[in-house]
Parts: sequence; C-alpha cells; structure tokens
Amino acid sequence: MPAKVYTDKDADLGVFKNKTLAILGYGSQGHAHALNLKESGCKVIIGLYPGSKSRAVAEQHGLKVYDTAEAVRRADVIMVGLPDMKQADVYKQDIAPNLTKGKTLLFSHGLAIHFGLIKTPKGVDVIMVAPKGPGHMVRRLYVEGKGMPALIAVAPGSSKQAKANALAWAKGIGSTKAGVLQTTFKEECETDLFGEQAVLCGGASALVQAGFETLVEAGYQPEMAYFECLHELKLICDLMYESGIAGMRFSISETAKYGDITRGPRVITKKTKADMKKILKEIQTGKFTRQWVKEYKGGLKNYNKLLAKGEKHQIEKTGAYLRGMMPWMTKKNIKGVQASYA
Repeated sequence: MPAKVYTDKDADLGVFKNKTLAILGYGSQGHAHALNLKESGCKVIIGLYPGSKSRAVAEQHGLKVYDTAEAVRRADVIMVGLPDMKQADVYKQDIAPNLTKGKTLLFSHGLAIHFGLIKTPKGVDVIMVAPKGPGHMVRRLYVEGKGMPALIAVAPGSSKQAKANALAWAKGIGSTKAGVLQTTFKEECETDLFGEQAVLCGGASALVQAGFETLVEAGYQPEMAYFECLHELKLICDLMYESGIAGMRFSISETAKYGDITRGPRVITKKTKADMKKILKEIQTGKFTRQWVKEYKGGLKNYNKLLAKGEKHQIEKTGAYLRGMMPWMTKKNIKGVQASYA
C-alpha cells in the first residue's frame, strides 16, 4: 500500500498562532525556512552566534536576529539549522540551558538525534521536517507558488501536538503543496547517509573519476573523456529524474540501450552491492557517525587531505577549461565555500 501523502488540507498553520518560531543558523535551509514561514504569516526570529556574517543578511530580509541562547528563550518552536557536527556543542552551550517544558525542537536531518549526539529532556517535543532538496530550491519553489516535497518525523516521547506542528511547519515552507510523507528519524537518517555515500556523492564521483581515468590512461584526450564521463552525465540524470530509468532508456539510442543493459552490470557487480551493504551496516551500527565525529574533533586532517587530493585530479583542470567554453552555463565560483554555523 502506498504511503499516505499529506497535503495542504492536512496541515493547519493556525497551530502557530501567537507562537514564535526560531531558526538557528541562516544558511541554505535556514534562510529558506525563515523567509517562507515569515511570508506564510508566522512570527519568525533568527538565532546566530555573536559576530556571524549572516546577521546583516537576515536583518536585510526583515528578520529580527538574537544571540542563539536568547532566540531559544524567546521561541516556542526552535529549528536547529546548523551543520551536523556543530549541533551537539551548540545544544549543550546555548539550547539545553534555555529549553523549557512545552517547547519544540525541529531538525531537518536525523543524525544528531538518531545517533544520540543530542539527548533531549522529557517534556520537549522533537520533530523533523526535511525538504527533499537544497534550500535555494525550497525558497524558489515557494516564491513560484509551488513546493518542495518533504519528510516529517516525530521522535518517541513527543506529545500528541508534535505531528500537527511538523505538518504546520511543512505547510509554512510550502511543502504540503507538493506532498509530505511521514518517516522516522532512524529511516530518514540512515537512508540519507547511504544515498550520499553509495550513490549520489560517493558512488557517482568515484564512478566518474574512474571512467575518466580509464579513457585517459588508454590514450584518449582528456577533453573527450570529460565530455563522455562527466558532462553528459547531467543529460542522463535529467532524463531519469523526469521519467525514471525506463524513461531514460526510451530516450537514448538502441546502441546506448544495449550497452547499458549488458555492460552496466559488469561495472556495478555483486561485489559492488556487497560493499554497499557493508556501507549501510556501518551507518546502521553508528560506525560511520563515530568515525565522522572523531575526524571532526581531530581537526579534519584526513577530510581536508582527501578533499585537496580530489581538487588536484586532472578531471578538475580539464573541466574548468571546457566549462569556460560554454557561455550558456552559469559560472559559479564555489571553491572554498564550506557549510558554516551561520
């Protein structure tokens, strides 16, 4: 049976009447949630650390900004819109001392709660509203009168009002226009991490680099390898996004189709799937999260080393050159941009 899809009729923004909603952080998701909720008629404030560069930006958008602890004190519902590895410290320092019974903590990802990096007291509702797309798209779709699909979850021990609050928040950011599904912190967190590691980021980038290297090492021009292994990937992904794998196959040539269905399984083998299962098990047992916490607290040495190695790969130099020949492509200088506790 298909999962129930919640829409506008299932959510009531009236539950936020006379309530203050605080968003801690003003990054990708934070700014989108804040502006969408504000324009939906909710009272929204922003919590930032002293000296944050985002203060001026939020104030220019017509939002009142407070230090994080003060925002928590003033709010009824508090969104923790901070990077995963910063949440526990900010929770201990600024959030926990100002949480009182009846308040609600809201997350857009389940890691800190599911793996116990944050332990909340009784009497505080813990919910999740996770749009299935980046913040700038959540904002853009709202402005266009549309919405980004989202997931909601309610942590065990929360009150009967918690789900209504999650749905109201989802409505306030526009997601109930598209459709909202209910999940759990566990399911959202584990599937999200797996998708990032095995397919969307880790799997895709490793596959692209390996394909590029294979062609270059065989004597083909790096430019040809870039076009075939990276540039055209967007075209295929767009087709899958719009109409699924079968729809993509309908749109490509018979030769491409035959190569797809006979050679693809030779690249992604039973061993690959077995390794995927190992990655999933590491996520489920908390091994990945423990390693990530240790790496973060240790100064991100291996993290930075691996990122630097990736930036030096030949595919990056080739790609920068070729993208410079594509006037239709929006040029983005994103090197060095990091998720920040904004």
